[in-house]
Amino acid sequence: MDENIPQKDAAQCPEGAEEQFSLGYADKKEVAKGGVLGFFIGLAIIVPGVSGSAVAIIFKLYEKLLYAFGNILKQFKKCALFLVPILIGAVVGLVVGFIGVQQLINLVQFAIVALFAGLMLGSYPAVTDQIKDEKITAPRALLFALGLALPIAFSAISCNIATGDAVLENAQWYHYILFLVLGYAVAITQLVPGLSATAILMMFGYFTPLVNSISATYWGANPSVFIIYACLAVGFIVGLLTVSKGMSVLLGRHRAPTFFTVAGMSLGSIVTMFYNTEIMAYYSSWGSIFAWWELVLGIVLFIGGVAAAYFFVRYERKHG
Repeated sequence: MDENIPQKDAAQCPEGAEEQFSLGYADKKEVAKGGVLGFFIGLAIIVPGVSGSAVAIIFKLYEKLLYAFGNILKQFKKCALFLVPILIGAVVGLVVGFIGVQQLINLVQFAIVALFAGLMLGSYPAVTDQIKDEKITAPRALLFALGLALPIAFSAISCNIATGDAVLENAQWYHYILFLVLGYAVAITQLVPGLSATAILMMFGYFTPLVNSISATYWGANPSVFIIYACLAVGFIVGLLTVSKGMSVLLGRHRAPTFFTVAGMSLGSIVTMFYNTEIMAYYSSWGSIFAWWELVLGIVLFIGGVAAAYFFVRYERKHG
């Protein structure tokens, strides 16, 4: 037996214990899937509402992703080899999201958001596939409803309670603690479907300042911002290691209830793509003929996104 592919042993693995996974990629196609998953994880940090973990569920890599992050200190080589294509894709997604998608959003924000929302809705059956054979009970229905409400509640807070953009300059010691916490919160959004990193950062007023700080000019004038980046990175890494472990335990011991909650959160994240701080500000600028033209374009892209993603889900079902 290959020692790199740990097997679950009924005699040695008590009920509720964490299941182990083979993390090897079967072929180049699987490696490409890992890269695409990473791309969406990177994109999710920039584009409101995009959920990298929902994409992981579609690609059937979600539980492996959780396992790899949660066990990288114990099984570094195996977990690192699995994560390398995902991390490369995440860097590409972050750069593309910052340079490309963000520029398109500045031009036709509603249309681009509608396209991503269509892709998320079209792929939603891949999430519900995880619970299609499970009995719907009152507690599970309640968990679904709570999952649905959570991302919408976060967006409502960011839209109605947030008081504007914060500043990164002249940070005090307690601000660095806040940035550690924010980094941890962003890690949670990358591992729990339905939560948005941008919504969290917008709620505290740090999304736009952080995006605007990415420039050589700003770095030269405010070198202390690198301490802020470091705090965010440390919080993010600690969050990945701990939250992934917790989610793995939940899926191992309470798989069906957890996925009912995840299904609700994934659906709620689609709603929040049309209801967050940035898009609400964009709505307020509508009123011209151009807005109606973009509305039509958005509807077309939304339908196209639903069709394309659902076609992909059906392909994955057939060849999975």
